[in-house]
Amino acid sequence: MKVLILAPSRSIHTHKWALFYKNKGIDVKVVTFFDHFSEENAREIDTITLPKLLPGKLSYISSVFALKKVLKSFQPDILHAHYVSSYGFVGALANYKPFYVSVWGRDIFQFPQQGSANRKVVEYTLSKADVICSTSHIMAKETNKYTDKKVFVTPFGVDMNKFRPMPEFKTEGKVTFGTVKALSDKYGIGDLIKAFAEIYKEKSNSELLIVGDGPQRAEYEQLTKDLGIDHVTAFTGRVPNDKVPEYINKMDVFGVPSTEDSESFGVAAVESMACGVPAVVSNVGGLPEVVLEGKTGFVVPKENPEELAKAMLQLANNKEKSREMGLAGIEHVKANYNWTDNANGMLDLYEQTLNKGMKS
Repeated sequence: MKVLILAPSRSIHTHKWALFYKNKGIDVKVVTFFDHFSEENAREIDTITLPKLLPGKLSYISSVFALKKVLKSFQPDILHAHYVSSYGFVGALANYKPFYVSVWGRDIFQFPQQGSANRKVVEYTLSKADVICSTSHIMAKETNKYTDKKVFVTPFGVDMNKFRPMPEFKTEGKVTFGTVKALSDKYGIGDLIKAFAEIYKEKSNSELLIVGDGPQRAEYEQLTKDLGIDHVTAFTGRVPNDKVPEYINKMDVFGVPSTEDSESFGVAAVESMACGVPAVVSNVGGLPEVVLEGKTGFVVPKENPEELAKAMLQLANNKEKSREMGLAGIEHVKANYNWTDNANGMLDLYEQTLNKGMKS
């Protein structure tokens, strides 16, 4: 089988799919806009860049000709575009069959609502797709506002060989609250910091661990100073992906207080549960789907540091309940979000399509 992935090369999600296919013996290439290119990822996966010769959205149209050349040369069995409003649109314009498109989040929750032209782009792309995929049921439902086609739910699971409990990383006598996210208001980092400030008043042996980097890091660092918790807050910056499980295992309670429905799935919450660390998430996007309220963690209202602090404290103050939720989280991930099972599910979809003989 030959698969052409049309997606941002620098995305860990793109690279994870591509590596899985390669390790399965599939001939896979990634096609990406030149400004989304990752030299590091291209060392492992054959990657081709598309030019952007025109300004704004017009650049997509100019990229189609370059994509058609690649398609003619490589002749993939499946063209799979990720992100319906950009790569998906380019893939749709290339008019290649069979054409898969995966929705990611903002491309379906926000983009089509920002004007009639955007809506038409989404509707056109979905109309050209032979198969439409979504990582969550709530995002599939959102996608069906723009198409009456079936949307296949293909969760983006985690590698349970990597994300697993590692008790050796826990710090005795300390209670660590934390998260692993990009440092942006979209992910509610400010709310997490404010919640921890309340927690620290009650638990002087607690600390906050924020893993990741982003445009608002300096702002958040200042916020910890303003709240008087900078001495018990650690900002690690970006860490290598293979080190993320170690950092999650340092935590006792994991927070994902995102603020937008474009948090379509919640990979970070799934990763924390796979490590046996209960998660507290906000009630947006796909987060309430992946965290079972009261069983593997808690779901709280978005942009509500008080409720977030209350739920996180409940876990910190009840070690037995927290342990039970951690174990339940591992089983929940094993049953629903094991990366190998999820990725093989996508391959099964590919096989069904190819068995129908759908080819350009």
